[in-house]
Amino acid sequence: MNPCAFVNFVSLLACEIADDKSADEIAILAALFTQLGDTLATLAIFKD
Repeated sequence: MNPCAFVNFVSLLACEIADDKSADEIAILAALFTQLGDTLATLAIFKD
């Protein structure tokens, strides 16, 4: 996938996920996805 297309996809996905959610719900989802990404990055380091 082209990097710009990936960035556009992620932005569109974020907008779709945030639609009809409160600011608190969006903040919770942001924290969840941040932790998920950080955990996956940590696991990837230990896979090597």
